[in-house]
Amino acid sequence: MESDKKLVEVAINNVMQPTDQESSKKFNSEVKGYDLNEGVNYDKILETFINTGFQATNLGKAINEVNRMIKCKLSEMPEEKKDSMITKSNCTIFLGYTSNMISCGMREYIRFLVQHKMVDCLVCTAGGIEEDFIKCLAPTLNGDFHLSGSQLRTEGINRIGNLLIPNDNYCKFEDWIMPIFDQMIDEQEKNKINWTPSKIINRLGKEINNPDSVYYWAYKNDIPVFSPALTDGSLGDMMYFHSYRKPGLVVDILEDLRLLNNLAVHACNTGMIILGGGLIKHHVLNANLMRNGADFSVFINTASEYDGSDAGASPDEAISWGKIRRDAKPVKVDCFFI
Repeated sequence: MESDKKLVEVAINNVMQPTDQESSKKFNSEVKGYDLNEGVNYDKILETFINTGFQATNLGKAINEVNRMIKCKLSEMPEEKKDSMITKSNCTIFLGYTSNMISCGMREYIRFLVQHKMVDCLVCTAGGIEEDFIKCLAPTLNGDFHLSGSQLRTEGINRIGNLLIPNDNYCKFEDWIMPIFDQMIDEQEKNKINWTPSKIINRLGKEINNPDSVYYWAYKNDIPVFSPALTDGSLGDMMYFHSYRKPGLVVDILEDLRLLNNLAVHACNTGMIILGGGLIKHHVLNANLMRNGADFSVFINTASEYDGSDAGASPDEAISWGKIRRDAKPVKVDCFFI
């Protein structure tokens, strides 16, 4: 019995290991959510995220990081930068996003940011370019994740997750864009215009002339839109078809690379907001490598870092490459809960 008591005492000491009071003082933020008895106040709800725990805390940190970007952007520029033809504010904000952000209703939020000049440049994949214009011509519809692909194919309907795009929408897109490509070739030959992806997107934003479009506002507000893989989608299909109808269109991606990198190199400070991964994420990060890293960074995606992909790579990995500054406070939000 005496030996059992000693064993129990050992067990109690193991379970009831005392907390080092000095160490615990480092963690002085109490976990607490919003009390709905105070009414539905969205500003206060968002403010409490940082103390809610799990990914809500990361989202709260991301909100704070974006607010720091905005505060920096609204601060006065150094005198030596005020005459710059490239730098427009004290913080150049790069917004990168994958095409699904335009496919879904997030498009309207992105349009708002561009309409009100809250970002300085956009980086997107081809699908996120063409679908903005296609939505101006015909709507994308709500469907279901589990609709039969075989059945949809026979009906001429394309599925993006639980969104549906009738194939007729792409036919309308073809009818709209082919005459523009004709004009672009004429201008290339007569006026020696060197077409780049950003110039093409700017031209299409002008031609769509629709305030529902993200790229209409990018055209209006002189915000460059970069899409280095512009041929990887319906736009590429149209260029392919057009190359047989009226060959000769040349698209220069190097000129765009110089422009994107120079936006970073000449910036007073830079902020990155990257929704998704893959090409758009690395393109923004690599531009910021040219200035030894971004000052502010927010990544929002569903990718894991453990397969070694850049899509899921943590901000700390980007710091090792010089794509985010060593003294920065970057945030990644893992969106598994969405």
